[in-house]
Amino acid sequence: MSKNNKLIVLGSVFVAAILFAGACCGAKVFKNDDAFALNLSTEELTKRTDSNYLINVNLLDVNSPEYLALQEGDKKALKHLVKAADILENIQLQLDNRDNIAFKQYLIEEVAKGNKDAEKTLILFNAQRGMNALDRETNHIELAKNHPELMGKGFYPANLMPEEFHEILTKMLNNGENDMVKKILNQRSVVDRKGASLIATDYVDRFKAEFEQMAEELELAAETSTNADFNEYLKLQAKALRTADPMLDAYADKKWATLQNTPLEFTITRENYSDGMTKTILLNPELAKLLDNANITPIMKDSLGCRVGIVNQQATEKLLEIKKYLPKLAANMPLHEKYEQNIKADGEVKQTMVDVDLVDMTGDCGAYRSGITIAENLPNDDKLSLTIGGGRRNVYHRQVRNMFSPEKTQKKINAILAPELHKYYNTEAVHWFTIGHENMHSLGPNKGCEKLGKYQSIIEENKADMGSLAFVDLLTKEGMYTKEQRNQIVVSSVLGNFLKAKPMMTQAHRIRSVMQLHYLEKEGAVWLNKDDKVVINPDKAVLAAQKMLKDIVEIQMSGDINKAEKFVNDNFVWDDNCEKIAAKLRVIDNELNGQIVAPLAKELLK
Repeated sequence: MSKNNKLIVLGSVFVAAILFAGACCGAKVFKNDDAFALNLSTEELTKRTDSNYLINVNLLDVNSPEYLALQEGDKKALKHLVKAADILENIQLQLDNRDNIAFKQYLIEEVAKGNKDAEKTLILFNAQRGMNALDRETNHIELAKNHPELMGKGFYPANLMPEEFHEILTKMLNNGENDMVKKILNQRSVVDRKGASLIATDYVDRFKAEFEQMAEELELAAETSTNADFNEYLKLQAKALRTADPMLDAYADKKWATLQNTPLEFTITRENYSDGMTKTILLNPELAKLLDNANITPIMKDSLGCRVGIVNQQATEKLLEIKKYLPKLAANMPLHEKYEQNIKADGEVKQTMVDVDLVDMTGDCGAYRSGITIAENLPNDDKLSLTIGGGRRNVYHRQVRNMFSPEKTQKKINAILAPELHKYYNTEAVHWFTIGHENMHSLGPNKGCEKLGKYQSIIEENKADMGSLAFVDLLTKEGMYTKEQRNQIVVSSVLGNFLKAKPMMTQAHRIRSVMQLHYLEKEGAVWLNKDDKVVINPDKAVLAAQKMLKDIVEIQMSGDINKAEKFVNDNFVWDDNCEKIAAKLRVIDNELNGQIVAPLAKELLK
């Protein structure tokens, strides 16, 4: 499995330190009104669609200066890129749940009949991009009755449970069907039943018509886009969408990771947070041994998203300031001499970085499920491009990180942060921390982490946070930050770990926030004062982060799922302090979920 390098706006008060058409997929097409039933009451739907509870993430408008400043060729290209992203939306809906398309059609038909509850349900469906999600208070949102969240999402048959899954795989391995098992357990296949066995189909073959349409749009964009490098990438990506060959994706990823000075941004994101079925395999020692003997590594399946935007050159220049320090950070990683890193301490830094004004976010990238993507470091470690000399690329989402108003932020700070520390809370410092987080994904062990199974994502996100905090003193010494900025980064990022509710184990970003708070509390870096407000000692917080980072790297190096499990369980402690702050946040923060509002994209789709 890959490193999951997505940073999320968590369901806390802050940008927390802060992822068939008909016959092609076998989607059901229902012809009667009894196929689905709405699950939420009128009262609940009215509440959840109210603007106090469902917040807007506003992307670029038709009159945005960023869009108006583009050359005509890039404006024409942008239209095709938005169309490609829109096509991918329906592909991801099916990967998420095979009934999503049918349910959405049912809602549309009910809305046409005047069903107001269906109208509100459709709003929530479009916001969370599917029938099921968690909200910011860790409540399960199921929009259709008798359609709960599936462990295998749409990747696996809905009625396939882990025990049967393991039994089938064991039989297939014993029968010498290793090639099909390997295909079943890779990151880019949809699995179906075939009699008493299973069969896997590559994404490209499964969604052949849709990917062909996307490829055509990318090639049309390449005809008018003004940047030659970007056009080369679009053509490579189009080729990869037409043929089920992971190496074609590798060539496209390798080129994408070199893009630095392009006017436009287009990415097909592939991240594997949501596949709960494949994660269960490494918890079965007998099956894990059989797979190891067959030289098969289970890799969680990718959810697909799409990002379309305009690169903000001025803001990007600020991002690039950290690039010259990356080799020094690599040289100062704990136990760095014992493993290979994506960034070398003494070599070329294969990492590009861009700050992007967003036009559209679709599929997994645009799904607001208790939070939404604020930045990404891709491609992940399971992708082939990294084996053929490719680098990585960080993309930051300007509209997402600026979604919270200063007034709301100040209200929350007043409620939970000790007054003497208010001077150190700075939303821009959260962005600086995010920069550190994303770059940390390129540091540390880059092999063997997939053996940590369902704990891999938690451990990796934990590493990225603690690395960003652990190196703040080195970067201050090097001149990147002032001492005041250093304290702002520490206080702002640590405070962002306080959540509105205890998270589920499936929420890697939230679990790691609780783990970090517990670790920092043990080290005397964080506590509550007599007024139950948060006090943070920046010096102790940095030392604790350095200590936790070493613990994390040792676990990643070990590839031992049992050690990872113990580390998570020992530190995932929702204590009285967490609940006291959460209770305050729930009182002052009504937001339960959010939705993408993309007026420019809507106009370009006409």
